[in-house]
Amino acid sequence: MKDVMSRLKLSHFRLIAAVAEHGQLSPAAASLSMTQPAASRMLREIERLIGVPLFERHAKGMSLTEVGGLLARHAETLLTEIRETVIEVEEFKLGKGGRVRVGAVTGAAVGYVMPAIQKLKATSPNADVHIDVAPSDTLIPELVSGHLDFVLGRVPPPFDPRSFVVSRGRNEIVDLVVRRNHPLAGANAISIGELSDYEWVLQSSGAPLRVVVEQAFLAAGGTLPRNIINTTSLLAMIALLVTSDAIAPLSREVSDLLGGNSGGLGLAVLPIREALVVAPYHLLSLKSRPLSPLASRLKELILLELGGYDRP
Repeated sequence: MKDVMSRLKLSHFRLIAAVAEHGQLSPAAASLSMTQPAASRMLREIERLIGVPLFERHAKGMSLTEVGGLLARHAETLLTEIRETVIEVEEFKLGKGGRVRVGAVTGAAVGYVMPAIQKLKATSPNADVHIDVAPSDTLIPELVSGHLDFVLGRVPPPFDPRSFVVSRGRNEIVDLVVRRNHPLAGANAISIGELSDYEWVLQSSGAPLRVVVEQAFLAAGGTLPRNIINTTSLLAMIALLVTSDAIAPLSREVSDLLGGNSGGLGLAVLPIREALVVAPYHLLSLKSRPLSPLASRLKELILLELGGYDRP
């Protein structure tokens, strides 16, 4: 039987499914753009290969035998899978299907990647989209290893920027966020140098937001904070902010998402005199690995969110 099944053609399965659906040979043949004599010859060929009848012929048409019913079920499954595969291939070619894996630092993910993904899914609901939110020194190795298609982040050492296609970037503005009834929440302009004695929630040492805060303290002539809780978890930061007098640096996109001075989480942005700006992140992909159509579409949508396409 295994040898017999290997000799059945796709056209054989189409005819079996059509006759099973219509119950008569003539309309089944017409649905396949075949003549009835050609369909009759093909059906005889199939039954000769199988060795038993697939249909019982009677005055009102044709009904499936047990073996015919088994083959008809397999034929329908096969044809359905083929149709779905064709659709998936066409969607993939048009950038509407397949899988895309993107990484981003937190502010970029909130401000630009998520809005672009929402626009992509609005027209391509079957697209399989994965997003990793992490620091650049975690994302770039994942990009290089092939686990991510592209990244909105920064190129950390020892990676060579010349290995990447570097597209439009954005500076990252940093807000200092506290709970709404924090002792400093209603203050006028404050210098960051006055905040050394407060509790801080900071990203790990070397993280861009933390580096900017530390540099601002030094530039203002203040001492660096000593009362620090270190975490890379945004959720942990929020929990600490709403339950203590801690101060946390957050990207402007994140503080805007959380509501800033008017959000339901009860948070506020301190009025700091110094501008806290992180070096820009960029949209990065590998020169050595072309993007799939779907990844290219998402990249284009993110570029639009960032402010338009790159100029050649």
